Amino acid sequence: MPLKIQIAETDQQIDACYPVMQELRDHLKKETFVTRVRYQQSSGYLLAFLKDDGIVAAVSGFRIGENLAWGRFLYIDDLVTAQRYRSHGYGSRLLAWLKDYAKQQQCDQLHLDSGLQRVDAHRFYLREGLPKTSFHFSTTI
Repeated sequence: MPLKIQIAETDQQIDACYPVMQELRDHLKKETFVTRVRYQQSSGYLLAFLKDDGIVAAVSGFRIGENLAWGRFLYIDDLVTAQRYRSHGYGSRLLAWLKDYAKQQQCDQLHLDSGLQRVDAHRFYLREGLPKTSFHFSTTI
């Protein structure tokens, strides 16, 4: 069965993405995952997934936006490949798919933030042609 990337549309497809997403977002609970994704979808969130032999191997949550700084852009909220599928090129394939999707949506740029502790992810992003271009600052309120 060939690799397939698609956008999760059904509750079943969203739920199938949970085990992979949970590797990145370990605070998420299975019983509320579909509801949370559905809520975010109401403001433009999309969840893409890559299947290998019928099993979800990589996922990406993203959205299309527009602002004065970047123009029209695709912002990647989440991008993760399941541990057992890493180093198989699936992250690269999913990122290439996201870039193509951004072009189809007439986006000028693609953006993502990555936690400072995710050194392996940073090497991946740099290798994939995404240079570090800014610092992200935040605080709780």
